[in-house]
Amino acid sequence: MLKTIASICKLQPLYSASNTPEMKERGNLVRSVLTNQLRGEITTLQSAFNDVFDDVAVESSDGIGRKTEAPWVRLHSKTMSPNPRTGFYLVIHFVADGSGFYITVGCGSTIWSDGDLRPVSDTELTKRTNWARSVISSRWGTFEPFVDKISLGAKAKLPKTFEKATAIAKFLVPSLTTNAQLVGLLYQACEGLNEIYIAQLEERDLTPADQDAFQLTEITRPLQKKRFGQGFGLTAPERKAIEIHAMKMALEHLGSQGFTCTDTSSNQSFDILAKKGGEELKVEVKGTTSDLCETIMMTKNEVELHRSESGKTALVLVSSIRLNKMTTPPETSGGNLEALLAWDITTWSVQPMAYQVSRG
Repeated sequence: MLKTIASICKLQPLYSASNTPEMKERGNLVRSVLTNQLRGEITTLQSAFNDVFDDVAVESSDGIGRKTEAPWVRLHSKTMSPNPRTGFYLVIHFVADGSGFYITVGCGSTIWSDGDLRPVSDTELTKRTNWARSVISSRWGTFEPFVDKISLGAKAKLPKTFEKATAIAKFLVPSLTTNAQLVGLLYQACEGLNEIYIAQLEERDLTPADQDAFQLTEITRPLQKKRFGQGFGLTAPERKAIEIHAMKMALEHLGSQGFTCTDTSSNQSFDILAKKGGEELKVEVKGTTSDLCETIMMTKNEVELHRSESGKTALVLVSSIRLNKMTTPPETSGGNLEALLAWDITTWSVQPMAYQVSRG
């Protein structure tokens, strides 16, 4: 595999958008030889993944029509990343001047629009890659050995979006690398990718509002293709366990602040009635596995309550709750609590997500 990579690097300085003899040779090496060699390592690399990701595959590209300055080969779960525009995956990227190559983990950086590939916004790519880095950092406490800043040295716009879509990267020079080192680094990258996939199954990459929106879509459009297919995502018992965990943390926090609390979640449009001296707060509690607690979903009655009693309500957000799906009932742990006492909902943006439509 390393010999093939070295041959591709040698051809990189001879790049042409046309299908020259050198580009034909490079295309064969990328799309056939290296792709098949990486497929030959799947049995080894598959062991880096959870058993649920049993559909690891390899695909590659050296350009659609015109040749690209930055050919690539990617390894991915077909469920979690059905195409290069969707999800996260491991990628081998080649530097334009042939000086070396990168082993990376990144995400889709383009979308189809008006019959052409167009880049995802820089803001969205930064959000996605930062989240992926946080998953890896929280698991291992380091990005080692994937600590290099990727620079493909290409002039075209598309390769530059590849750089922005990269979460972690390791630069390698073929002549200074052994096959054993190469396979070892690929395995480590797969371990990082596996952590990202697991986090996605726990919906940690979605805001609480997006989590609820997906659940609502499953009810209103049951035949619509699911995010990761049947059997993925959070189950009803898992969501219930998260709610209970968040309520427990909220009650403990409010109690530590001197409030006397009553659980009202079963019969009111708020979850906790908290009293301290002459102060009374109606508290909404939102628990989530999400690491991105930027938006939440609320019912019409909840929104109206917080608007009409502004200053007398509170919002407690408990994010990054972790789930153990292997137990019955599911076990929960962790969580980052943010208490917004005397919350002013008017400082937040409120947008309708669904409507009740009745016959007139």
